[in-house]
Amino acid sequence: MDQSPISAEAGTSKQCRIGLVLPGGGARGAYQVGVLKAIAEILPRRSPSPFRVLSGTSAGAINTTVIASRAHLFHVGIAELEHVWGNFHSSQVFKSDNWTMIRNSAHWLLAVLTGGMGDQNPLSLLDNTPLRQMLQKRINFGAIQRSIDKGYLDAVAVTVAGYTSARSVSYYQSASHVTPWNRVRRIGRPAEIGLDHLMASIAVPIVFPPVLIGREYFGDGAMRQATPLSPAIHLGVDRIFVIGVRNEIHDPDPAFGEDVPYPSLGRVAGYVLDALFMDGLSTDLERLIGINLILNEAPCATLQAGEASLRSVDAFVILPSEDVREIAARHLGQLPRSVRILLRGLGALNRSGMQLASYLLFESGFTRELIGLGYRDAMDRRQEIEAFLAGEPLETPARVTGWRDLAQEYTGKFTVDQLSGEEQSS
Repeated sequence: MDQSPISAEAGTSKQCRIGLVLPGGGARGAYQVGVLKAIAEILPRRSPSPFRVLSGTSAGAINTTVIASRAHLFHVGIAELEHVWGNFHSSQVFKSDNWTMIRNSAHWLLAVLTGGMGDQNPLSLLDNTPLRQMLQKRINFGAIQRSIDKGYLDAVAVTVAGYTSARSVSYYQSASHVTPWNRVRRIGRPAEIGLDHLMASIAVPIVFPPVLIGREYFGDGAMRQATPLSPAIHLGVDRIFVIGVRNEIHDPDPAFGEDVPYPSLGRVAGYVLDALFMDGLSTDLERLIGINLILNEAPCATLQAGEASLRSVDAFVILPSEDVREIAARHLGQLPRSVRILLRGLGALNRSGMQLASYLLFESGFTRELIGLGYRDAMDRRQEIEAFLAGEPLETPARVTGWRDLAQEYTGKFTVDQLSGEEQSS
């Protein structure tokens, strides 16, 4: 193996503070594990985490917390993640036996027919008690503070969405005092990260039940997270490594004279989850590019406006190189029969509904293939990753690499000319 320019002692260049941002994506979170597995191989064997700040949402919050608990030996944490994700079954995430699925369906039907007049209305479509039990058994939450105390980690953040306050709340645990932030519809609160924070962050609306933290019920953090890069930036990073989970090719438009198919409930539900998990990231990356380009022309590295400040942040983005829906289609047969019946009823077993299936396909065949894809995608960009972790400057003026607008299929890099051309044509 080639020698890495990354220090075995520090894990990364001491001149920069790198954050890891892991957005949500349900079962697609396995792709993140594959990318992280490649990074663990790129680093010297017993290196600590190369990421000083960790920020996760939904499934990304689970990956984030495991890494935080094993920050002193990065490859050990990633090996644990690969073991869990590579051996997943739906029954480990939600109750999928025939009796439970029939009972839940009947409960929902009764609630609809009676207008919610029953004594106990359903809380969610699926019961994710098995996932709570697995996370409680496998994650040592006390080890997060030890990672911080021993200097392997500066901060970790998990984002949730409040049903009463209608705000995005990023709970963070940090080494030093970090001033809680309060922005429009989003705040940061210090907390000792625990199981309830994870269960709230993955509580996809309607699909999984909300979680009570303090005096408020919370759900999936992606619901209100318009700025998924924000927690890591508030926690002081100079560079951000982002692992997304979406890169789909648009379906072709119907030919002239061909009937336009009415969208099934499964397609609509998949569309909603897709927007929930990924649209905020695309928007925030576009915003970051604009800020970086503005600051390139500024006489100083930071612009201050009252209590708010703007500063340049480098970002490395990696996304699946293949259509995740096509991968999901190859593994639908692994789903429990009761779940397949439910998805078939929603119209989610054809290509138009495959987005929904891909988020719920917690089966080892699918997750292993995504881990393999993430690993290959990262290894294909090994030299870029090594340079980014070593603190080498990005060549693009926008200081963001690996991401473009969806319309351009995420290939290549943004340049000032490209961005200017898009703005003029919009």
